[in-house]
Amino acid sequence: MKSRAEPSSRPCRLAPGHGAYPPRGQDEPAGDRGGRFGRMFPCAERPDPGQAAVDELVRLFRKRPQPHSENHAIPAGYTYLGQFVDHDLTFDPISQLGRDNDPRTLVNFRTPRFDLDSVYGSGPADQPFLYEWKHRPDRGVKLLVGGDDACRDLPRNGQGLALIGDARNDENLIVSQLHLLFIRFHNAVVERLRAADGADAPQGEQARAELFERARRIVRWHYQWIVTHDFLGRIAGPVAAGVLRDGDAARPLAPAVDLRHFAGEQEPFMPIEFSGAAYRFGHAMVRTSYVMSEGVIATIFPGDGAEPGDRDLSGFRPLPARLEIDWARFFWTQRVNGQTNSSLKINNRITSELLHVPDRGALPWLNLQRGRALGLPSGPAVADAMGERRLDERELQLDPAADPRLNETLRNQTPLWYYVLCEAGTREFGASGKHLGRVGGRIVAEVLVGLLHADAASYLSCEPAWRPRELPAATAGDFTMIDLVSFVEESEGRRPGAAGA
Repeated sequence: MKSRAEPSSRPCRLAPGHGAYPPRGQDEPAGDRGGRFGRMFPCAERPDPGQAAVDELVRLFRKRPQPHSENHAIPAGYTYLGQFVDHDLTFDPISQLGRDNDPRTLVNFRTPRFDLDSVYGSGPADQPFLYEWKHRPDRGVKLLVGGDDACRDLPRNGQGLALIGDARNDENLIVSQLHLLFIRFHNAVVERLRAADGADAPQGEQARAELFERARRIVRWHYQWIVTHDFLGRIAGPVAAGVLRDGDAARPLAPAVDLRHFAGEQEPFMPIEFSGAAYRFGHAMVRTSYVMSEGVIATIFPGDGAEPGDRDLSGFRPLPARLEIDWARFFWTQRVNGQTNSSLKINNRITSELLHVPDRGALPWLNLQRGRALGLPSGPAVADAMGERRLDERELQLDPAADPRLNETLRNQTPLWYYVLCEAGTREFGASGKHLGRVGGRIVAEVLVGLLHADAASYLSCEPAWRPRELPAATAGDFTMIDLVSFVEESEGRRPGAAGA
């Protein structure tokens, strides 16, 4: 494989400030001591458009929360898979809104790797509360499942909070059940390996430790494949195939990685252009409500002043049995009206509920303020650095009746998050909201592929020509979220959901 960096991005690349030890109990990244945030475009102009510009963009979001059309190219499950991936890669509890933050001093409290540390934690020895211990053969091998036979759930403490590696995966009932799905995936892989080993396989503590490591490696590599092929191909559109070129299941090619702006072959770090702007595209994809199972629809938040119940997706509580997900309604190959959930298009529309997030306020305001606090480069400056055409005032959908000076500021200093959404909404760059455009898609694709490329334990580093053939799938040499769901449910003796099958 070769990794190519654009010459113009090299001469003034700033030291990203890597080298911080990860928090106690967290595995250290293989081959380095990465763990900080940095800049992907250190030389790009970083103007502060000012509070008036932020207020104007929030006003535009409030003015046009609807209509927001469905994106039938991306099933709704990928909205929350994106959130799950984000929690696996990044966590910044230190930066604060309303003040400048130097990204070189911000610690990333997640390893910048696709290692599922949000699921596995630092392993059964350091965090045994994540694992099964009652059943001797499963001690330190299987992950712990909570709930009961009627409704499985994440393991929880006496106050109903999830006992998991990243508490953010409990913040809504879709991502919490997605986390549970990966727990079940690991346990199903353990059972498959046991069946292949046979009854005569060793049963001692060392054998259990080896079985756990084998299962975790299979789960991680299949998850990495899903991220770089199933997820990224949908989200980034045509850009994805240019960043990681390895053909397809029918015609595999020798892998080649093309990184023009993200130095992923160096010490891994998390670019703030990714975490603070481009990867927040998923906020535009969130629906007001979802079909959870036959005849069951749930809203993302409870009604005004209402307590969470069995008709909304509020998190940090035990899963109501009524809201257990039929995953065939979230990951599907064929859409069925009223039965399957599509995401919403990626553009500068946002569902009205996200303008009034309980206990947080307007999500656009929070995103834009975070961008100011981090000193993000403007969207036009990043487009210039990439050699892409700038969006014009029409494509940015500014209000012609607004103050001309304010519109000029927004046109020349467009906050990167808003710019990425507008670019995706154009017909030229994002196929009218079906996927990210060239700026947003390139940032997301290069960071996801670059981090995988830099991880010495990933399939892309250990076995670049590896293809997912260890588990059953609809297409040999490929593995998607639909394959993962089918494998888990068949392993548990359940018939995979029929919606959209």
